[in-house]
Amino acid sequence: MLKHLSIQNYALIDSLDIEWPEGLVIITGETGAGKSILLGAISLLLGQKAGAEVFGNPEKPVVVEAEFDDGMILRRVVHPSLRSRSFIDEEPVTSADLTRIAARIIDIHAQHKHLLLSDPAFQMEVLDRYAGSMALLEQYREQHRRFLSLSREADSLREQASKLNADSDYRNFQLSQLEEANLCEGELAALEQEQKALAHAEDIKEGLMRALELLGGNEENMGLVQGLKEAASSLGKSAGYVESAASLAERLQSCRIEIDDIESELAALSDRIVVSPERLAQVDDRLALLYSLLKKHRCADEAGLIAYRDSLREQCGGSEELSVRIEALAAEAAAADKARRELAEKIRQRRESVVEPLCAMLEEQIRSLELPRAVFRVELSALETLGESGGDALRFLFSANGEQYLADISKVASGGELSRVMLALKAVMARFTSLPTMIFDEIDTGVSGRAADRMGEMVSAMAANMQIFSITHLPQIASKKGAHFLVYKETDAQGRTVSRIRRLSDEERVLEVARMLSGAKLTDAAIRNAKELLK
Repeated sequence: MLKHLSIQNYALIDSLDIEWPEGLVIITGETGAGKSILLGAISLLLGQKAGAEVFGNPEKPVVVEAEFDDGMILRRVVHPSLRSRSFIDEEPVTSADLTRIAARIIDIHAQHKHLLLSDPAFQMEVLDRYAGSMALLEQYREQHRRFLSLSREADSLREQASKLNADSDYRNFQLSQLEEANLCEGELAALEQEQKALAHAEDIKEGLMRALELLGGNEENMGLVQGLKEAASSLGKSAGYVESAASLAERLQSCRIEIDDIESELAALSDRIVVSPERLAQVDDRLALLYSLLKKHRCADEAGLIAYRDSLREQCGGSEELSVRIEALAAEAAAADKARRELAEKIRQRRESVVEPLCAMLEEQIRSLELPRAVFRVELSALETLGESGGDALRFLFSANGEQYLADISKVASGGELSRVMLALKAVMARFTSLPTMIFDEIDTGVSGRAADRMGEMVSAMAANMQIFSITHLPQIASKKGAHFLVYKETDAQGRTVSRIRRLSDEERVLEVARMLSGAKLTDAAIRNAKELLK
């Protein structure tokens, strides 16, 4: 139950702090006084989107706060930038959280909301709430969403697998070609170097042999190594006479040793140089293969080819993995489908079991609202495929003049008839929900006279078990037993027009009901009539 409401800077409401009683709360006021503004502030608290028009002073935030009888406090703050913050018991929450919590506390039936009677989703919710199948429906929706999600994922993977399979022969050929190449990182540079050596092997061999000949000599000429040896020996003989000759002899000996070592390496190198046209042909063939693969796959080096080969391996192996994953998803989807179908069947059974008692109860309520020949039916049928609400479709059928005129409610009911049907629905549903507070914003639209009086009685009866706010323009409803609040405009000290609300005393209530009966000019007859109504 809503105990206290505080509104700051919302449209024409500069500042409002008001305590609400339990039971029936009547709210009246002249057109434009601010009744809709009050409702708008409450709607904002419950999560409605805010626009620039909500700010009384565009430089200050809008603050709406409500306290309930269980001690819970909801608050929403909207800043001039339209950024908003929501709180539950001083703890920050998201707007979605606030809306979810508030929906279990307050139901607002605003003007024209009776048009929901034509909405299949609303119709189904009415039936499910009456059938007590909302928990089952939530389980169904969880399995339904799971089935759809798994099916979409499986379809996506099947599409991938189809594309992979379409190219599988070519990919397998490419992979086979790369695997047969036995790629090795760094091989290309080594082969290119070997190819150069093999291509010039004869010239290299000849050069090495000539160098060895010069160093080692032959039968006709003394080699460089032998010459250095003899030169060092000659200098050594003079060392006893010329001091520098000894050091020169040592230097010559060092040169001889170095050149002797070079001669040995040249000999070894010469032995390794092989003049082999056969090996050159092998190297040329291998290089041609590598160059061809690099060009074909647009790679810079062997590392790129190896990476591409590994990628092909994954793709070829991935096709098998996809098949396994698709089978697993299909199995999960089948399980979810089985679960949702079983739940849909349970929900259908519950729905079918309550169609007749719901129709009878609603028809009784509707007929009590001055529609004595009204007929109300719920037409339940099976869908070809399961949807968000299960496997059923339904229509609300209505006639105000007997069963022979029964048709879809959206096509045959007038505005006043829709208002009465919606009130009857709310009255029935209030018995089966734990909702503590309900707000009716001129649910009496299109209704007058005795029908309005009967609507007032129904609203009053609902208030015996819950808190009911009734914003009304009809004296027949405003006169029902409960607390009466008046919304009015006045000019404040700064000359601004602001909306106010206050609880009326018994005497003031008589005058307000009289005003609703007679208009701006009060008459003695209207006052007497108001007193009679208020009895």
